[in-house]
Amino acid sequence: MAARVDWLPRHDTDRRILRAALAATFAGILVKLAATLKEITVAGIYGRTDAMEAFLAAALIPGLLVNLIAESMNQALIPTLVRVRETEGRQQAQELLSSAMFWSCLFLTGSSILMALAAPISFPLIASHFNPAKLQLAESLFYGMLPIIVLTGIASNCTAVLNTLDRFALPALAPVLIPLATIVGASLLSARLGIWAMVFATSFGALLQAAWMAWMMQAKGYKLRLAPQGMNPAGREVAKQYGPVLLSSVVASGGLLVDQSMAASLPAGSVSALAYANRFVSVVITLMAGTVASALTPSFSTMVAHADWAGCKRTIRTWVRILALVTVPIALGLMLGSRLLIRLAFQHGVFGPKDTAAVAPVLVMYALQIPFFVCSRVYYRFLLAMRRTDLIFRCGVANLALDVVFNLVFMRIFGVAGIALATSVWTISTLLFLYYWSRRLLAAKTGAAE
Repeated sequence: MAARVDWLPRHDTDRRILRAALAATFAGILVKLAATLKEITVAGIYGRTDAMEAFLAAALIPGLLVNLIAESMNQALIPTLVRVRETEGRQQAQELLSSAMFWSCLFLTGSSILMALAAPISFPLIASHFNPAKLQLAESLFYGMLPIIVLTGIASNCTAVLNTLDRFALPALAPVLIPLATIVGASLLSARLGIWAMVFATSFGALLQAAWMAWMMQAKGYKLRLAPQGMNPAGREVAKQYGPVLLSSVVASGGLLVDQSMAASLPAGSVSALAYANRFVSVVITLMAGTVASALTPSFSTMVAHADWAGCKRTIRTWVRILALVTVPIALGLMLGSRLLIRLAFQHGVFGPKDTAAVAPVLVMYALQIPFFVCSRVYYRFLLAMRRTDLIFRCGVANLALDVVFNLVFMRIFGVAGIALATSVWTISTLLFLYYWSRRLLAAKTGAAE
């Protein structure tokens, strides 16, 4: 009987992860409900118009830069920050954090400036089939959204630090400020400002989120201080890990840009069809993969710091099985109910039955990836804790190549839905790659320990 339920979280570490994941998931559900309400509101106001597609294209780069720089810094920093705090004390951890946040903000600001200068070149490539007026609008909206990059990056760094202190619920709830601000801004200002209401409202929401997270982090003993330190061993360790993680994120972002560009080459409305369909899948991925991964990272980092390889193996096995059990039915439900979900969520205002028919097949193809992607995040976080970011980079390069090849093949058969199918297919290869290397590293460590 015990063998049949050995996937349940019975160990103290796994119970702590479960509590953290549940708290973050509940908060995440509230955020996603607000985001869904925002999407319904925005769809009713803007539909799949040129203005909305221009905004989606403009919003792509700020989101990518935050994922590239701030999220990469989090992944490189947290395992070392936990180790330094456990072995050297809080003051040394504060110095490491201050230095990492300085470089993160500097990179975010510099990247924003470079992308602004490159916008006249990059936007024609990203949205190659936009007409001149639509393309010019996308560029202008992008310039207006540049402050969001630094603000969201700061909020991301603060959230990761709070997670290491077993604070998950409120940091996971903080992003609700952005969709709430967008709903209010779009509803009140769209008649006067048009699509620019989305820019101003999103920026204000990002400012509120960053301020809240910085205040919470300071209340828990870490100051929001940007102070570069000399290259001590901990700083060099973070820098060594940051490079491969950043490059891996660049490669992954290249895949998103490839998808966006290829969708823009298809009939009008394909870019927004891809975006609307992905909203449902991103909800599941964020709630399941995002929250569990955030809860796993501090625990994996602590176990690796203390060479608890049996604990790592147990935690991996437990959480992969739990996530598979939960996500397979969710994926099937999204696939079977795709048309109904799209109709209920978006079919009102200027979003009509033809739009529902175009978006539903894309949702089906995107939903295929859910179990594979979510389970792969467990292995991904373990490899980060092991500081094997070189393996993550190699996986990212392979994924980009597969994405391009599968896009070219599947979009000829399924149109824009083929781009979603290509994404789902390469998530399977990601899971297999990360599983193989996690198992191999654990075997080497347990063999050496014996």
